[in-house]
Amino acid sequence: MGEKKGFFSRLVNGLTKTRKNITAGLDSIFHGFSKIDDDFYEELEEILIMGDLGVDTTMNIIEHLQEKVKEEKIKEPEKCRELLINIIKEQMAVDETAYEYENRTSVVLVIGVNGVGKTTTIGKLASQLKAQNKKVILAAADTFRAAAIEQLTEWANRAGVDIISQQEGSDPAAVIYDACQAAKSRHADVLICDTAGRLHNKKNLMNELSKIRRVIEREYPEAYLETLIVLDGTTGQNALVQAKQFKEASDISGIVLTKLDGTAKGGIAIAIQAELGIPVKYIGIGEQIDDLQKFDADSFVNALFEKTQEEE
Repeated sequence: MGEKKGFFSRLVNGLTKTRKNITAGLDSIFHGFSKIDDDFYEELEEILIMGDLGVDTTMNIIEHLQEKVKEEKIKEPEKCRELLINIIKEQMAVDETAYEYENRTSVVLVIGVNGVGKTTTIGKLASQLKAQNKKVILAAADTFRAAAIEQLTEWANRAGVDIISQQEGSDPAAVIYDACQAAKSRHADVLICDTAGRLHNKKNLMNELSKIRRVIEREYPEAYLETLIVLDGTTGQNALVQAKQFKEASDISGIVLTKLDGTAKGGIAIAIQAELGIPVKYIGIGEQIDDLQKFDADSFVNALFEKTQEEE
């Protein structure tokens, strides 16, 4: 449990800025209002939007809260805190089947713009799967950045897993083709594919992603396909915009939110999940190998809304 506990305390530290904004606001509302009225809800709405939960998500949460308050005939504002937190936890809960790919022969396609920590995420994931005694192969299909191939090779060496790559500028779909053949002949459990993340021309990027998917579906139909989008938590609403663009081009089955340490925009995790209907499956809070962990709704929402002893 040590590693989990360490991760949680780092998460709590990382979300300090977001939490202080949110809890200070909530305190003043829950103590400042003697009754639950429109003004109360309006103030609450403002705090959630400021915490980067986004307008649509906030509206939904407030509507849920209003229903529950009516149902349970709640009169005191303070009682709403617990309700609010539980509504968000329910919304964020990750289904048991979310990590199904770990139990199957699978391909994990990792997408997202450059600079969000895609390659690092793949490296950490590969190390963690390798530690579970799985045979992992990496595919360097981000062939536009020479550095991407080098970086991924470094991670592969560190994790002790195989990597399939070609030289810079080669066709990404060709790399994926080779990787699928290698995964089959070497009986790999998981093939993890890095992809290019340039958004200068959405149409090109999107065509390329569909081409890669077609190669996987044609060459390796027996594999379970998991598509993870990596988003940088510090970019707030911008991360949501990116996710929407990628979603138009690709079926996304999960979200990895990186760089959550030190962001004042931690609420974006809630917004992205709510607006896209895609679960946040992993969160990253730093450079260490165990700084990428499966998303746990309870600890995340607590880290956003529950004050620590020192903060009280």
